[in-house]
Amino acid sequence: MAYETPQLPYPLDALEPYVSTMTMDCHYNGHHKAYVNNLNKALVDYPELAAKSPEELIRNLSAVPEKIRTAVRNNGGGHVNHSMFWKMMAPRAGGEPSGKLLQTLQSAFGSFGEFQGKFEAAGLGRFGSGWVWLARNPSGALEVTSTPNQDSPLMEGSYPLLGCDVWEHAYYLKYQFRRGDWLKAFWSVVNWPEVERRLDEKGA
Repeated sequence: MAYETPQLPYPLDALEPYVSTMTMDCHYNGHHKAYVNNLNKALVDYPELAAKSPEELIRNLSAVPEKIRTAVRNNGGGHVNHSMFWKMMAPRAGGEPSGKLLQTLQSAFGSFGEFQGKFEAAGLGRFGSGWVWLARNPSGALEVTSTPNQDSPLMEGSYPLLGCDVWEHAYYLKYQFRRGDWLKAFWSVVNWPEVERRLDEKGA
C-alpha cells in the first residue's frame, strides 16, 4: 500500500498567529504531500521496501539500492520528519513543560532557559535548510543537534523528542529571513505532552 500524508491533528489556521494559515497550507498540502508522492514513486519497483514503515527505511538506508537511496533519504526523511512535526505542535500550547520532562531538561542542560538557548542557537547555526532537534542519543543522553535537508536523528541511531523545521518554507511567508523570530515563536506552539510521551517511549 502506498504511503499517505497523515491527517493533521488540527485545522490549518489553528496555530495562528505563530504559524500562519498560508504557511500551514503550503507546508502540509504542498511540501509534505510532495515528499510522500516522490517516496511512492521511488519505491514503485521495490514492493519489499514499500512494505516497510518509512522509519524503517531511513533507519537502514544502506539496505536501500543505491539507485533510489538519495530519493528515499530525502523524501522518506521528509515524510517522517513532517509526520512527527505536526504532532509536536498544538494550538493553545507552548510555555514551559512541567513534571518529569522539565526535570529531565534541567538535569541535561542546567535549566529550561539554557535548553531553549542551545536549541535556538543550533537552529540559527544550521546553514541552509534543515532541522534542529532535541534527541536521545544511543547512549540514552539527551542532546540538541541539527541535521541538514530532511535527515533525521533516526539515521544516526538517535530518537527525536522535539524537532523544529528551519527550511525557509516553514517560516518565510510570515517571518521572511528572520529565522530567529520563527524559532522564538515556535515555543508558543510546542506540544509538551507529546514530547513527554516520546520521552517515555523506548525509541531507538
